[in-house]
Amino acid sequence: MSETNPAHEVSLPPEVQLLQEVTPPFFPEGGSAMTILVEWPPGHPGLPPHRHSGPAFGYVMEGALRFEVEGRPEQVIQAGGTFWEPGGDVIHYQDANASADAPNKFVVTMLCAPGQPMLTLVDPEELKQRAHLRAPRPSDS
Repeated sequence: MSETNPAHEVSLPPEVQLLQEVTPPFFPEGGSAMTILVEWPPGHPGLPPHRHSGPAFGYVMEGALRFEVEGRPEQVIQAGGTFWEPGGDVIHYQDANASADAPNKFVVTMLCAPGQPMLTLVDPEELKQRAHLRAPRPSDS
């Protein structure tokens, strides 16, 4: 998911390719940035539903990532694709390997609010209460 702001376009040399430009909904004052590398084996379900204390921006290096955040439809992002999520109160439902027979590798940079964990799991009761905020799933149609 790429959102480019023409006001921020710069002339890049041909060896440099802009992959994603997103204006974060917020940057936690006093926050920090963290970049992680995730390598899921074939068929890995990813993390359980969770949220991040700040926005996150990612790039799929290998394979295919099944990605879903609250309010947006599930999507499969292939190698070379980008994704982002707003963080804060928004639930991140899926970050699974979309392939049953190939590994998946992606890198994510997260902006973390001070004094808060980078990732917090969402309990089943809250998932039930917020079910109306989840986009329809492919299996729902």
